[in-house]
Amino acid sequence: MSAKRPEPRVLEGRHIRLMPMTVDDLPELEQAIAHPSVFQRGYGGGPAGYRDAAAGFAEWARGYYEWESGIPFIARAIGGELDGTVVGTSTLGDFVEEREHTHIGWTAWDPRVWGSQVNPEAKLLMLEYAFGAGFGRVKIQTDELNDRSRAAIAGIGATFEGIVRRDSLKPNGVWRNSAVYSIIIDDWPDVRAGLRARLERWQGEPIEYRDKYGQDAAASSPA
Repeated sequence: MSAKRPEPRVLEGRHIRLMPMTVDDLPELEQAIAHPSVFQRGYGGGPAGYRDAAAGFAEWARGYYEWESGIPFIARAIGGELDGTVVGTSTLGDFVEEREHTHIGWTAWDPRVWGSQVNPEAKLLMLEYAFGAGFGRVKIQTDELNDRSRAAIAGIGATFEGIVRRDSLKPNGVWRNSAVYSIIIDDWPDVRAGLRARLERWQGEPIEYRDKYGQDAAASSPA
């Protein structure tokens, strides 16, 4: 199957709905992810990229997300008290159709839903979307120093490929080393089964916030 960049569309799950993101979503996204705990391990350039005011966050977001070259999604909870609430974002981007490569990244979840259904279902929906469009390799990467995110990526069944040294420049002027993982089409049946099994633990229950900022979710993180 030859890969072709998919058309942006809503990806409907049992617990979340991934919707193509627009700038109108940024105020709600700011409420979900503009917390120091999201940025402290390297997201968005690390602490130097953190913006705690709506205007500053919107300016940062317009420059950070892959609005033109990728497909950024906003994640909204389905059902329960959080129905319709924005719980984070993720993007499918870096499309290389001739090599059947793409990349899931730019991912951050509200710390209050770390360790919940959100990350596994988002990965399930986005991997189905990518492989269904003919892509054969999906890259997922994070800052080498972000142990929490690395554990979450490995936890969904991605294979660690190595460290890309001096990969990107952070806002504080320090060069980031990136830990690179991938899921290829050959892995997909086992990865899909594993993600579905993880989601069955919640037996269809809606998403609920954990403690105020996810401090008890030390083993889980955006990825």
